[in-house]
Amino acid sequence: MGILDAFRKRPEASPEVKASATGAILTSGLPDPRWMDRNYKSFAKEAYQLNVVGYQAIDRLARSAAVVKWTVWRGDTEIIAGPFNDLLARPNAMMTGPQYVQSLVGYWMLSGNRYQERVMVGSQPRELYVMRPDRMKIRPGQNGSVGQYVFELNGARHAWDADPLTGDSDILHEKMFNPLDDWYGMSPIEAGAYAIDQHNETMRFAQSVMQNSARPSGALVTSDGEQLSDEQFNRLKQSLEDQYQGSRNAGRPMLLEGGLSWQSMGMSPHEIEMLEGRYAAARDICLSLGVPPLLLNIPGDSTYSNYSEARQAFWEDTVMPMCEQIAAGWTNWLGDMFGGLEVRPDFDHIPAIVEKHRAKWDMANASTDLTINERRALKGYEPIDGGDTILIGSGQINLEDAGISFDENGLGDGA
Repeated sequence: MGILDAFRKRPEASPEVKASATGAILTSGLPDPRWMDRNYKSFAKEAYQLNVVGYQAIDRLARSAAVVKWTVWRGDTEIIAGPFNDLLARPNAMMTGPQYVQSLVGYWMLSGNRYQERVMVGSQPRELYVMRPDRMKIRPGQNGSVGQYVFELNGARHAWDADPLTGDSDILHEKMFNPLDDWYGMSPIEAGAYAIDQHNETMRFAQSVMQNSARPSGALVTSDGEQLSDEQFNRLKQSLEDQYQGSRNAGRPMLLEGGLSWQSMGMSPHEIEMLEGRYAAARDICLSLGVPPLLLNIPGDSTYSNYSEARQAFWEDTVMPMCEQIAAGWTNWLGDMFGGLEVRPDFDHIPAIVEKHRAKWDMANASTDLTINERRALKGYEPIDGGDTILIGSGQINLEDAGISFDENGLGDGA
């Protein structure tokens, strides 16, 4: 079916039929699952398994989101206990709630996509599972929406259908914004790929220097331009590799023969800059993942004046919006199955947020121009009867009541 045929056969918009004007074009010529054209395994290996900065940044994000408490609400009433609460606390038999969220965020940061499966028992979900993103494929539908989600492993496949009108499915796919792909999200690792490669290369260079007695290479020079025979050259080369290379041989004196002398070669300015450049690369990696470099003790970051300020910014700018997205996804995907419940993250126990609240409380308590209810509102409390008055300290009285008068120059008589 061509593009023009797709337009001709597209149903007219009506309250019963939902159809995007561009949906048929998106799906034209895509009957098979749409495979990701990025290498997830390379991202996971180079940015997480082999890069200490990427590992720490992603792990800090995942562990921070994992300690957030998830509350369930119906309107303004919090539901303390119920099947939805139990599901979030123990999504499946193999994972606790924090472990589940940690995996969810880890996959999200590495791939730009996260997939969750719900296992239904009757009309309610009883288990949730996190799916590895590189094993999930999308088969487009006929109207520009997802037709199926396909899981593939070792040649075996399993597919979940998606409702063509609502998009509802037993698979929840959430993705980061990707300007060049209609179906898959863009990983933050892509934006930081150059910095990750640079950091890995500088670390490999530093390791190479350490393996050569913690010094750059030098040269053995013969006197008067004398040439070594092949046998002498091979014997000398083997001796250097066995007895003088490597950190365990650092400092061992070299025995030279036949007029040989050692000429050391210092590191060039370019090599020195390369080693120093790893800090700049590390800061760029943190920038791509939304983690302040100061939290990872990376020198040279002057964005925040202290650790407490950086930690608060990390929570407010990165972790809290991420948790709000997770909660909204659960609410839209699962809430109606539990009678219209809503999931909300609770940050009140987070130390960085507690410090901010404490500062706000101290400001409210110290204020002399706010009513009781205005102070309570700053603290997150409901107003009370009789609270629309301003209280001042008992020692604060009008100067005239104290019997002090002023002359034309504003000077008191001290009475």
